[in-house]
Amino acid sequence: MTNKLVFENLKHRPVRTMIGIVVIGIQVTLILTLVGLREGTLSDQAARASGVGADVIVRPPSSSVITMSASMPVRIAGKIDEQPGVKLSTGVLQQGTDLFNYVTGVDLAQFDKLSGGFHFVAGGPFQGPDDVMVDEFYAKQNKLHVGDTVKLLNRPWHLSGIYQPGMLTRVVVPLATLQELTANTGKVSWVYVKLDDPRKTDQAVAQLRSVLKDYRIYSMEEFTSLFSPSNIPMLQGFIWVVIGLGVVVGFLAILLSMYTAVLERTREIGVLKALGASPAYILNILLREAALIAIAGAIFGILLSYGTRFVIHNVVPASLIQSIVPMWWPIAAAIAMAGALLGALGPGLKAARQDAIEALAYD
Repeated sequence: MTNKLVFENLKHRPVRTMIGIVVIGIQVTLILTLVGLREGTLSDQAARASGVGADVIVRPPSSSVITMSASMPVRIAGKIDEQPGVKLSTGVLQQGTDLFNYVTGVDLAQFDKLSGGFHFVAGGPFQGPDDVMVDEFYAKQNKLHVGDTVKLLNRPWHLSGIYQPGMLTRVVVPLATLQELTANTGKVSWVYVKLDDPRKTDQAVAQLRSVLKDYRIYSMEEFTSLFSPSNIPMLQGFIWVVIGLGVVVGFLAILLSMYTAVLERTREIGVLKALGASPAYILNILLREAALIAIAGAIFGILLSYGTRFVIHNVVPASLIQSIVPMWWPIAAAIAMAGALLGALGPGLKAARQDAIEALAYD
């Protein structure tokens, strides 16, 4: 009987109910989209790092997983090549072009030996110092074709080829050209190392650490494991701030909705009290209504997160990667539920404390 009354109350005011569901849904979508962007971006970076085909990576001293500091002399690669078990190595230089994209400079001949080469869907490798290669996502987002002129780093480039994503960054240029443009002649951001026997990676890492004492040296498996939220400064804190804002939004939306509902249903509440309904019963009804709105909003928000992923994938595939993270569905739903119940508690207590005679006399 109580559940039927709750459903009828929500059906009787469809506009307010839908507004509550949409607001809660947006709150849940915001959380899931942000978490999905975090997971998708980090997973994509880890996959592209491992897609190079190297066994070991050597990075500058005091570097972190997200830094691209060009503070390594390129001659380090020659010293690495002298170590036992090392088949070959190649340094790359990385430079940011905007908030989400980077351009990588490579010695293409050496890099192809290490990685097996790029897989082109159009065009081919660069032939001159002013050529550039981009992956499919970058070409799609920027509507580029082989032969087009690409403006990067305040200069024009000739697009020589479009390659399959999954290795390095979205944009690749000749190493020497990028070094000259960024005043990093003779420097690289890090060095990829290919071993004769990948099964001896641990021994090779230990050997390199003994020779290059100040450098950060990882196996590729160890390095890709560093792409986690805990290793990105302030990222986790930012996510919790957004979640907190989501709780506040849900709280205010349900607070306003339930407060208005209590005012509109003052006489109904008086009738229920006249029929013997206890304050706890009145509070229970309003909390159930808020919980039902939160559940519907959470489901709507989960479905909407698929929509945001679709939009991101088709509009900005080169800049953002969103994953669907099912393990966060119950977390986001619980956050929405908590905000909704807190928002309904105040109006519910107000309704529960109303005097039956005054409520019946309310006009």
